[in-house]
Amino acid sequence: MRRALELPLCLLSLALLAAAHEHHDELTEEDANAPIDAILWIHMALQALVWGILFPVGMVLGITRSRWHVPLQSTGIALTIGGIFLGHAHKGRQFLRSAHGPFAKILLLPVAIQLALGVYLKLHIHERTIRPYAVKAHGIVGKAYPILGWVQMLFGSISFRGYCRGGHLGQCLAHYIMGSGFIAYGTIMAIMFIVGESWVRRSGRSPEWWDSWVITLWGIVNTFTEHHGGAWSVKDMQHTILGVLWWTGGMLGIFLSRNNQRSVIPSIIIILTGWAMAGHAQALMISTMVHATFGYTLSAAGLSRIVEVCFLSSARYDVPPVQGDNNSEHTLAPGDSSASQEAGRVNAEKAFRHLPPFLLVASGILFMSATDEELGFANDEGMDHVTYILIMFSITFLLYTLVLALIHLFTISGRNASSNSQTALAGDNAIELTSPRGAAPKWYAAVPGEAEETHVLGEDED
Repeated sequence: MRRALELPLCLLSLALLAAAHEHHDELTEEDANAPIDAILWIHMALQALVWGILFPVGMVLGITRSRWHVPLQSTGIALTIGGIFLGHAHKGRQFLRSAHGPFAKILLLPVAIQLALGVYLKLHIHERTIRPYAVKAHGIVGKAYPILGWVQMLFGSISFRGYCRGGHLGQCLAHYIMGSGFIAYGTIMAIMFIVGESWVRRSGRSPEWWDSWVITLWGIVNTFTEHHGGAWSVKDMQHTILGVLWWTGGMLGIFLSRNNQRSVIPSIIIILTGWAMAGHAQALMISTMVHATFGYTLSAAGLSRIVEVCFLSSARYDVPPVQGDNNSEHTLAPGDSSASQEAGRVNAEKAFRHLPPFLLVASGILFMSATDEELGFANDEGMDHVTYILIMFSITFLLYTLVLALIHLFTISGRNASSNSQTALAGDNAIELTSPRGAAPKWYAAVPGEAEETHVLGEDED
């Protein structure tokens, strides 16, 4: 075990030394406008590849207990450490001190924890005492990787452009946090629609119950944080009343969604929020148009969710599945007189269910791209709102493709590979978010004896 840890710990120690590289509180005009060298471009591309794709793929393979999980995550850790060195070895343009550098040091902690837990779990010791909790901790840290990577990539982009300083910090926080929230909302909705219906049934809560709680809590925070003293501006009033709208509407949504009932209240709140944002007063024409498109897109997401709740899948979460069939969209026998009509309905539902989450992801991207500094830069470069908005939708297509690819990988890898082959005709929803373990499911199972498979990881290990 000591030899197994020597190389990783050595690399982490060197990475810590590299992370201590000095940043600048002030820059000369020459340093700030110097060209970006190839080393820095490689650093950005490498870290985006690792934290944006490699680690999320490794996380999914860990959840499904694929044998490719360990090699992929090990490669990702090695490339991360290499990327840290590149980030401090570049020449040319220099950058002011920002959150990107300190957060890079913070990221070394979960990397070290994940590495140490992974090595420990490979030893298959302390089966009845320590190992079950190590399995759980390993899974929690691994599932945090996409969030940590997203935050660090945002910090890197902000540092690269020199944004969010001085009076712009508050606006950056509002746009980036809420925009990321919409993207997370759309991602979770896609997971629930495609592979999470059985989990929702078992939880005994409708999706709108969870949505309403998040909206309520976020509304309470916004109500008391949007105004910072002094005279009330139009934006202060608009943002504060939106907070009130969220917690009052969220409370109604919680009440109506009790007892596993579907509700349209979260969708109505999203529509009203989009309408309000579409009419938000802005200084530049490009900013006005981007905010309007964001508002219309968000309202369209809420409207499409109402259609999904009321007309397409109103009974999806509150009706128990047919015995022996994990899929809520049942396969009809060939020759059934209503088979073609039912198949058409099912296909229409499958196609439509991507519209609400896609529009939410698009809303998040648009809102994150609508800060004064970003739109001021685009305006100075002579870019019109049409080009700018289409660029943001192009990014949305790429991001939503990645989300769906990860969900698809979950259905075909590791422990789900055999289930997928046996239920290929049943549809995507035949795959469970958690593997069933009989009438009394456990969150941990010990390693089997030598006569059985020797490489079985605990529940949720990744």
